[in-house]
Amino acid sequence: MRASSVNRRRILSLWLPRLPTDRLKRQLSGQDAAPDDTCPCVVVAKLNNALQISALNDAAADIGLEKGLPLANARAVCPEVQVFDADEAADRSLLEAVADWCDRFTPLVALDPPYGLFLDISGCAHLFGGEAAMLRTVCALLARQGFIINAAIASTPVCARVMTQATRSCIVPDGEEARAVAPLPVFALGADDGITRGLRRAGLKTIGDVASRAPHEISARFGAAFTSLLQQALGQGDAPISPRKPPPDFMVEKRFAEPVATDNVIAAILSGLAQMLVAAMDKQGKGARRLEASFFRTDGAVRTIAVETGQPVTKVNVVDRLFRERLEALADPLDPGFGFDLIRLSAGRVEIVVQEQRDFDTRAQDNDEVAALVDRLAARIGGKRVVVHLPLDTHIPERAVIAAPAQQNLAVASVAEWPVRAEAEPPLRPLRLFERPEEIEVMAAAVPDGHPPRFKWRRATHAVVRAEGPERIAMEWWRHKGEALTRDYFRVEDAEGMRFWIYRDGLYTEPVSEKDEPVPPKWFVHGLFA
Repeated sequence: MRASSVNRRRILSLWLPRLPTDRLKRQLSGQDAAPDDTCPCVVVAKLNNALQISALNDAAADIGLEKGLPLANARAVCPEVQVFDADEAADRSLLEAVADWCDRFTPLVALDPPYGLFLDISGCAHLFGGEAAMLRTVCALLARQGFIINAAIASTPVCARVMTQATRSCIVPDGEEARAVAPLPVFALGADDGITRGLRRAGLKTIGDVASRAPHEISARFGAAFTSLLQQALGQGDAPISPRKPPPDFMVEKRFAEPVATDNVIAAILSGLAQMLVAAMDKQGKGARRLEASFFRTDGAVRTIAVETGQPVTKVNVVDRLFRERLEALADPLDPGFGFDLIRLSAGRVEIVVQEQRDFDTRAQDNDEVAALVDRLAARIGGKRVVVHLPLDTHIPERAVIAAPAQQNLAVASVAEWPVRAEAEPPLRPLRLFERPEEIEVMAAAVPDGHPPRFKWRRATHAVVRAEGPERIAMEWWRHKGEALTRDYFRVEDAEGMRFWIYRDGLYTEPVSEKDEPVPPKWFVHGLFA
């Protein structure tokens, strides 16, 4: 028994058949080279060493031009045809921009290349006055942005897409999929050209003709994949769509009859949305680790600004402060254009907030203040630029510390165990090492394990008056193929009181024969002591 329409999915399929020419018209608007609606315009791409039409506008279609036609033939038919080169990357970028704009209707938006989109509108059509009103609204708004649009609503994505290939606007009631697609030609299924030609040679010109045959006959001739496609078009099977973005855990938004553009109004709206979002999360005892504010402009452009936090946010003033810091630090300021008609605030990553009993220990408050400071810095300069250093269990000096994002690792850093320094003893390691050890020139170092009496570093000569070492550190042989595997470190102090951490790379080696000269190892300075 078929499920009721209340429990069935409803998919809105959008197909932009003239997307490349619509893009050119929008991009070149106001210029002399802009394509005119009354002038034939084609987009060509090189295929089989020949330029062929890959897209065209309605004027070109009206005079008999079609996709796949060689450019030479098109110019023979219409010498004044406007020709543009194909740009698949630009077409894809525009399709994704339209998908971002469609987020205003549902968060479940999937791409249907090359020129289509799927919107899962199950349970949300009533917010826009029903499916018919929603379909009219979407088509009217996209047409206002300069797109030619075909749209259809059905219970399966394939059925909805098939209907967009034959009609401009259509709603297929649940359970009526087979009847709706039956009179359509077989090429509307979007199958391979070889399968479409095979069906037509067999006398199966419409989808209804193909559906009249037994499924095993179709599978034996054209494969199981085509049979599955046919069943989905008939509403007898279904397949999930792959949304571009995961749906947010919590979301609030505000729509405006008149677009808003002033900074004060936008800030006030964000604050009001933050109150609604925090209240919704508080009912379930949750807090947000990632917040996104989306601003939908009237011309179709969408700007999304995200902030992340190290601890779950449960206060409105924290949300306000983070977004204020983020907006003030934008290299590309928020441009309202002719105004925003929709502003949305969503929480994409939430966690359960554990209520803790705080005592009078100030360390807990200090940790909260540090976390708040890290969040503010991350909102202003970016989360990857605010790092915390964590110890690693290795004896290699340059790998003993790793820099990790502070927001995700602040709690780990607070309990990290660093090597304990002996009291009344100088440190064994410099506080800060050079990014790369710098080679030095030594004078007459004692053989085999002595320190150099003097060395030259950065064009200055330093006389060693005190030294400790050597401390031998063996390198990881599986990571240092063909390199020296031993370092002998020394802590040295020169006559002016500067203290260095230097090492000899490798060991002294005896010459193979009397004719060979010994090759002295290289020396490096790895860091400076305070």
